[in-house]
Amino acid sequence: MFGGAFAYQAISAPERADKSERQQLATRSDSHRLGTSMEGSETVVAFVDFDCDACANAYPVVETLRKKYDGKVTFVARYFPNPSPTNGNSAAYAVESAARQGKFQDMYQKMFETQADWGDSQESKASLFRSYAEDLGLDMARYDADVVSPEVAARVKKDVDDGKKLGVTDTPSFFLNGQRIIPSSIGEFAQAIDDALEQ
Repeated sequence: MFGGAFAYQAISAPERADKSERQQLATRSDSHRLGTSMEGSETVVAFVDFDCDACANAYPVVETLRKKYDGKVTFVARYFPNPSPTNGNSAAYAVESAARQGKFQDMYQKMFETQADWGDSQESKASLFRSYAEDLGLDMARYDADVVSPEVAARVKKDVDDGKKLGVTDTPSFFLNGQRIIPSSIGEFAQAIDDALEQ
């Protein structure tokens, strides 16, 4: 994808959803939106793992598309951490804990912008993620409680479960209006969005 800029990271076998479920599963009312359409219902959903090199490589592509289609397309980010690397779940829990204080996008961006510093580490980076929360000015007592809470773990698991039902087996996985797309370049990605906008 995108001229070999990144390769997909395989995760697990899916439980497929039927067609009527796909749009609902791709975007739920509590899904985290990075930008919201002012004009229509076109929605790009990305299932991501913050400890995935391919997701980090896709991050600037998504940011470019977000700017290009600002106000025209809703962009949604959903969790799909691989349980094998040490910090996949930990990073997702940190981002979700920040989201509970209105800082989802800030922590989402921080994770990808710093991934080269901590990604693929075999040591826990929970303390590093906590420092990111401090940098964002979060209520740290609340963060400390949330990041280890069953509610945060359940919120992340809900995204993973929806992803599996949609057939997600690797990250990043992109959906446009509930349908899986696998663009090979940013131009192809933009063309798919343009086609949806013209319908």
